[in-house]
Amino acid sequence: MAQKLSAKMVLLAAVAIVGLTPTPSSAHSDLTLVNFGGSAARAQMLALLRPWEKETGSYATMEEYNGGAAGIAEIRRQVEAANVTWDVVDMEYSDLIQACDEGLLEKIDMGSLPAAGDGTAASDDFRDGALHECGVGNLIWSTVYAFNGDQFAFPPSTIADFFNTESFPGKRGVRRDPRGILEWALIADGVATAQVYEVLGTPDGLDRAFDKLASIRSEIVWWERGPQPAQLLEDEAVSMSMAWNGRLFRPIVEEGRDIRIVWDGQIWEYDLFAIPKGARNLEAAKDFIRYATSTDKLAEWTTYISYGPARKSSAAKVSPEMEPLLPTSEANLGNALRFDSGWWAENIDRIRPRFDRLTSPDFGTEGAQSGRF
Repeated sequence: MAQKLSAKMVLLAAVAIVGLTPTPSSAHSDLTLVNFGGSAARAQMLALLRPWEKETGSYATMEEYNGGAAGIAEIRRQVEAANVTWDVVDMEYSDLIQACDEGLLEKIDMGSLPAAGDGTAASDDFRDGALHECGVGNLIWSTVYAFNGDQFAFPPSTIADFFNTESFPGKRGVRRDPRGILEWALIADGVATAQVYEVLGTPDGLDRAFDKLASIRSEIVWWERGPQPAQLLEDEAVSMSMAWNGRLFRPIVEEGRDIRIVWDGQIWEYDLFAIPKGARNLEAAKDFIRYATSTDKLAEWTTYISYGPARKSSAAKVSPEMEPLLPTSEANLGNALRFDSGWWAENIDRIRPRFDRLTSPDFGTEGAQSGRF
């Protein structure tokens, strides 16, 4: 795939990050954007933040967080202290739902979002589900798995292969989070993607998912941060790894590594821009979101990272060279699963303790197995 991308595309993706180091939060700024760091942060800086600064004459800073419960807790702390220093936060959908339900986020006027180039209203131009009362979808990312191209004589091609350590030996890189891997466990066990959450919502279905995951427990290398899967593959510490597809963009495109993505069973979802309740730079935050989620800006963003745009009009402007790398490509959607953020927002608190027992170093000891994990 790397060889098929033009020199122009590689050059754009490899732009030196001069002046992209986040400014300390103590410095005055007109906007503080918080995201997940890494390649996504670089893409936001190059495609969105610096151009917005230039167009508005504003000064912006960027901070990194890991999302999840810790990210929500930090937003909650700022809101409760009436000292909100974050203005725009890039959030996973399930986290946004929880934070919105707690009253931690500003409501957003969707009528203020820019129309598409042909005049189509934003409410009709954004893909289904991309708009929430507390957030505006920006890009579509997905959880996939990948392997080194020379790893297997007969390469894996399905989610079932990820769990098949007999035919495809080696360690598996898995995110230390139940979201995603439990869905895969059911798909690998024969559940159709359309039925995954229905089955996972039953006691027997949840047992079935955990049993399938436990069957490869001894071969799992757990990871927690986005850059780790590519590094695990490079170090040959695993033969396959779960990964966020955008985190594989730089190793494949810029570094020319023969990392191959398996799109079967990809689990896709939106990231959304949200504004913490009481943000001190509220008007700048609203302006930035309008700017960053316009048709042209979302299309330009895909130049720097392989995530699909949340607007239909943006998809038409994506480079043909980038199209095969996006989760929204028709060729990659054959057996895809939309991540059910609402389901997880309701169930994560009861499932996580059981998952944590499975990931514990003591898993398998007499104490850990005194009851079903």
